[in-house]
Amino acid sequence: MEPTSAPACPLVSVIIPCYNHGVYLPEAFASVWQQDYPAVEIIVVDDGSTDTTRQVAQAYPGVSYFYQPNQGLSAARNTGIAHSAGQYLLFLDADDWLLPGALATNVQYLQQQPDLAFVSGGHDKVFVTTGVVRPEAQEVRADHYQQLLQGNYIGMHAAVLYQRWAFEELRYDVTLRACEDYDVYLRLARAHPVAHHTQRIAAYRLHGANMSGNIPLMLRTVLAVLQRQAPHLRSPAEHAALARGQAIWRAYYGGELYRKLQTTPGTAAELRLLATLYPKLFLRTILPSNATMLKQLLKKCIPNAGLRLLHQTGIYGGYQPAIGQVALGDFGRLTPFSANFGYSRGGPVDRYYIEQFLQREAPAIRGRVLEIGDNAYTLQFGQGVTQSDVLHIDADSPGATFIGDLSDAPHIPDNLFDCIVLTQTLHLIYEYKQALATCHRLLKPGGTLLLTVPGITPIDAGAWGDTWYWSFTDKALRRLLADTFPSQTLEIGSHGNVFVASAFLYGMGVAEVTPSQLDVYDPQYQVINTVKAVKAPLDARPA
Repeated sequence: MEPTSAPACPLVSVIIPCYNHGVYLPEAFASVWQQDYPAVEIIVVDDGSTDTTRQVAQAYPGVSYFYQPNQGLSAARNTGIAHSAGQYLLFLDADDWLLPGALATNVQYLQQQPDLAFVSGGHDKVFVTTGVVRPEAQEVRADHYQQLLQGNYIGMHAAVLYQRWAFEELRYDVTLRACEDYDVYLRLARAHPVAHHTQRIAAYRLHGANMSGNIPLMLRTVLAVLQRQAPHLRSPAEHAALARGQAIWRAYYGGELYRKLQTTPGTAAELRLLATLYPKLFLRTILPSNATMLKQLLKKCIPNAGLRLLHQTGIYGGYQPAIGQVALGDFGRLTPFSANFGYSRGGPVDRYYIEQFLQREAPAIRGRVLEIGDNAYTLQFGQGVTQSDVLHIDADSPGATFIGDLSDAPHIPDNLFDCIVLTQTLHLIYEYKQALATCHRLLKPGGTLLLTVPGITPIDAGAWGDTWYWSFTDKALRRLLADTFPSQTLEIGSHGNVFVASAFLYGMGVAEVTPSQLDVYDPQYQVINTVKAVKAPLDARPA
């Protein structure tokens, strides 16, 4: 008996959830039946409508109609999945429609690449009040999960065609009042290959009843959906993408809300949201023509809260909270936001200073270079590197060219390296003075040590916690390094301030702190200290 081959045109189930949008259904049906793809079923899930949805849907013999009490969009889509028979699934909102060639285009992608969980395309935005049609088609060729962490590049659900098997492992989350499609994209793209193209698949009708007009709900939900991905991130790049995505969504909805409030009175929720996201825009919105009057009003009526708001917006710089009136906000907690130095929120704050230092001193990372642990920074910043070596204490470490303890490494020859990159390691070595002496011995005359050490810092909760011995101030480094390197060749740098130190201790990600905040230095709050130390050339040594 010969095996049965797959059908040339697998069935596509077009699932249309509908809540009081019966008037739009005939246009949606017509857009499906006008496709040049022959194997289609239409399923309408009436989510407790009180309009003509039932009568309209049942008037078309080619439509399967199912009713449920109102439970929301996610539940309606799940009901549609349960009643569908197609190998491929498409979700079309009742007030939208498919463009010509939509099904054939997306089916071809899934047939050619059956391991894809879904394929998505572009779409048209149709603005009902103005009649304007705006094409939306963003090109994304790779790293789809990482790209989705930074924003919903798909933008419209009907532009997506799913494999049926994708819903064998998940369903739409009925607890989400919005962004349930974005949640599904992220969950599937995290676990399976997906694809995207720029051919426009569907039309998205924008009118006053769209849920996307509820900006506080949309922002609150999209940030919650993104945060669900935090435990599943696998790399620093993904952590950074999540942090960028959170910032991008805040900026997007903050801008949308500000534009809306220029012409429409805001609700209390909208005004609170704008004040949180963009205090300056909030002030312009509630009193756009007289900032002086606003300042006097706030000082007179609500001195502490008013001056605090003016301080947050940059209008008034001399604010100090009264005793007992400090507003801790998100810092009013006994546990950090991240217990892994901020890696789960986009990367550690201190990496900003370390990488700025290495970028500035990149010309010294040349010739034969030794880095401790791995050679990531050598590869990233090196200029004219002829040989990259790695010293690691673990004999099983991949990529290590030398094994041993930096404080006692007699097997490594003298005067071997043009540069040693020693970042965030000295504090883990109990005999740190011997380690610095080893660095001096291993450098060629005229060679450079690039060193960074923690000042104010959390302590690692993992393996490094057992050997986390020290922190160093800039003054301590100057005295320590003077024992081995000529003082005139030492360049000591120090970085941090009270806000950055607090942000680092609480586990905020580097993307959550602005360069203008990071670049302010207060010597009382040293987060990272850096050293450039040059070994004296032969002709400069004492006889």
